[in-house]
Amino acid sequence: MSDVYLTHLISDCDGVLVDSESVTLFSLLKQLRPYVPADTPLVALIQPRQGQNFETLLTGVFLELGLAPPAPEVCAAIRQGVETDCDRLQRAVPGVLRALAAINMPKAVASNNTGARVRSALERTGMAPLFGGRVFTPDLVGHAKPHPGVYLAAAASFGVPPGQCLVLEDSVTGVMAAVAAGMTVLGFIGGGHVAAGQEARLKAAGALLVFNDMARLPALVAAVMDTAAV
Repeated sequence: MSDVYLTHLISDCDGVLVDSESVTLFSLLKQLRPYVPADTPLVALIQPRQGQNFETLLTGVFLELGLAPPAPEVCAAIRQGVETDCDRLQRAVPGVLRALAAINMPKAVASNNTGARVRSALERTGMAPLFGGRVFTPDLVGHAKPHPGVYLAAAASFGVPPGQCLVLEDSVTGVMAAVAAGMTVLGFIGGGHVAAGQEARLKAAGALLVFNDMARLPALVAAVMDTAAV
C-alpha cells in the first residue's frame, strides 16, 4: 500500500465551477478592440493565456503585439467591463454542484481571480456551502498561478501535506501551479471556452487525466483514490 492517500479536493473556479471563461473571452474581445489594430487575431492571443492573472494576460497580449504595456487605468477599465459581463452572464458549469456534493472530501477553491469575485460567484451559483469559506486567491496569498502559493495555502488550511490533495483545473497555468505544489491534477475541458488541443496541453503540463463531463467526476475521483492507495 502507498503511504499517500488523496483525502482533500481543491478546485479552480473559473472554467471548472463557474462557466465564466467563455464569457470572459467574449468580453475581452469586446473590451480590447479599441486598444489594438483592427485585424488583430485576439482569440489566438487570449486563449493560450486563459487562467493567468488578469494584468499578466493583458500585458502579455500588448507586448506580443509590439505595444507598450497597458496603463493601470486601461487595465482597470477593461477589468470592470469584463466583471460586469461576467456578473450578468456566467453560470455554474452543468452538473458541477451535484458532482461535488457526491464527493465526500473536504473542499477548497484556489483561483487566480480576486477573493471577492470568487466568493460572489460561489454564492450566486449555490456552491458556497460546499467549500465552507475556504477560498484562496492571489490577493490573499500574495502569488498568482503558475506559482503554487494558492494551492499550498489551501493544503495548509486543511492541515494536510500537499500530496494528499486532488485538484480540478482547466488551464495550463493552473495545472502547472498544482503540479508544482506536489498535487494530483484532473484536467477539465467541458467549459464553453475550450480551444482545440487543450486535452493534450493539460496532460503535457502534468494532469493525470482529462475529462469533459462533470457527471463523470465522482467516479473518476473514486478511481484515482483507489489507484493512489495501491
